[in-house]
Amino acid sequence: MNRYEDGLKLIEESCGDGKDNVISLATVALEPAADGKPCPYVRDVDAYYEDGVFYVITSAKSIKMRQIAKNHEVSFAVCFEGISGNGTGENLGWVLEPKNAELRTKLRTAFAEWYDHANNEKDENCCILAIRITRARIFRDHGAVRYNMDFVNETEAEDDIHANRG
Repeated sequence: MNRYEDGLKLIEESCGDGKDNVISLATVALEPAADGKPCPYVRDVDAYYEDGVFYVITSAKSIKMRQIAKNHEVSFAVCFEGISGNGTGENLGWVLEPKNAELRTKLRTAFAEWYDHANNEKDENCCILAIRITRARIFRDHGAVRYNMDFVNETEAEDDIHANRG
């Protein structure tokens, strides 16, 4: 097993197996800061992880979805797990669309404690957000062990998670 595969295994152990994960999701605000520069916007969301993607149930009308529609680049951090990175956000559409049936079942199971209380599936704006990881960094033992992962090329990445991003 190479370091990329080792890192994937750690992410799966921490986030997979149908767990309800809390992640901090950062997007870029629709309006720039007072100095005209892009302004980050972060919030915690519940997320289900599978095969390099975090899935979130949300409203298509939410601020995060409007921000992602304008700029699909996002950053994330899995709360208290030492896992963070970058990805792209994509609206997969209404949870009741037939194409989402299998994923919806997994999300309902992972979020069973609160799913029906927090979501109105009859509202066509109740959608699934996919956060496809492009780069990730894993820290263990207070940084003594690190994995820098390039999900696009499925390899170990350079130490700087933003290297070669222009």
